[in-house]
Amino acid sequence: MKTILIIAGVAVAVLVGGVWLSNNLQSNDPDIVSRSGIHWHPSIAIYVKGEKVEIPANVGIGPEHASMPGYDPMMKMAASHTHDASGTIHFEFMEGPVRKADTTLGQFFTMWGKDMRSFGSNMRMTVNGKENTEYESYMMRDGDKIELRYD
Repeated sequence: MKTILIIAGVAVAVLVGGVWLSNNLQSNDPDIVSRSGIHWHPSIAIYVKGEKVEIPANVGIGPEHASMPGYDPMMKMAASHTHDASGTIHFEFMEGPVRKADTTLGQFFTMWGKDMRSFGSNMRMTVNGKENTEYESYMMRDGDKIELRYD
């Protein structure tokens, strides 16, 4: 009986230690934005030679996006998507870890099926009114106002 209690105690200690280590490693992972989901709304405006380009409604919605991060098969939408043509991107990762790569501007353009650089040459980007040159690798955040201008 004593041996069974010792084995059970060791098993519990290993399990608790494993959970603690896993959580600690995740919280120290610089690629993780959140361990428990996010609900963010950045917005994008695109101008080509001064003319506004519409970002369509329902980007990221439909079964063709099943391979995208955070895809919800019940809702048939990726965790990042648009509902209308306002330029608002919805990040609705309801649970689990969210990685930086899931929230990049480049990831959104990939899901949209567009090459960010295909709109023209001499691309300029501002985020919240400040120039930014991270382009595709820019990690969007809640409330960001992103503007892309092509001459």
